[in-house]
Amino acid sequence: MDREARNPVLVTHARGNSPFVIVCDHASNRIPERYGDLGLSPSERLSHIAWDPGALAVSRYLSESLNAPLIESTVSRLIIDCNRALTAPDLIWTLSERTRILANENLSDEERQFRINNYHRPFHGAIEMLLEARRNAGRETILVCMHSFTPVYLGVARPWPIGVLHGRDSRFTERLRDAMAEEQPDLNIGWNEPYAALTGVTLTLEKHGDGRGIESTMIELRNDEILSPEGARRWAGLLARSLEVARLKGGRN
Repeated sequence: MDREARNPVLVTHARGNSPFVIVCDHASNRIPERYGDLGLSPSERLSHIAWDPGALAVSRYLSESLNAPLIESTVSRLIIDCNRALTAPDLIWTLSERTRILANENLSDEERQFRINNYHRPFHGAIEMLLEARRNAGRETILVCMHSFTPVYLGVARPWPIGVLHGRDSRFTERLRDAMAEEQPDLNIGWNEPYAALTGVTLTLEKHGDGRGIESTMIELRNDEILSPEGARRWAGLLARSLEVARLKGGRN
């Protein structure tokens, strides 16, 4: 199969009976063939600027253990960031951390629209289609957006192994934080760290969670915790248990 023709979004376990729907915006560092290597080195294309290392592994373990649908982007955020609004200045990155993305500078309107039509809109369309089908079927749905972050950003260390973020409604995220803290009292859980809705990084959470009036949360794992299969499984286990507790404490069963 021509890699250029690959679907920009992959949906697995679409009929899973879990109340949770897992979305991984930055699952892949794949750069479609038409863009070559974007002028970046192999190490740059493997780094966090291109995707969220470890986030997909945790998402897949969660999907399997919970029997939950998983929606993942198959295109690098260096092509277009599916977790950004179409009007966001960083929808298409030209500078990520300290790395300049020369190939993304001075894009034509046609190329910008091509990326929106072929990568961004199909991803969000797949989420909308799945959530609408669940709504029509009367299915309970809680949206879980999975991400990872770097241990150090622009020279500043980040002490939290995990952070939880909320959109306009914080209640489910509060219960998730409390459930993790109950199981692991010494766990350093970042509240709206290292990012928050105010920094413009919660498009998927707010568009498909708050926008639909369903419970939702965004989880950020420090990527040095989840680069090994053992680490990814361990965190997926804690999250699966904590998500279930948070759901039950919300009065749903």
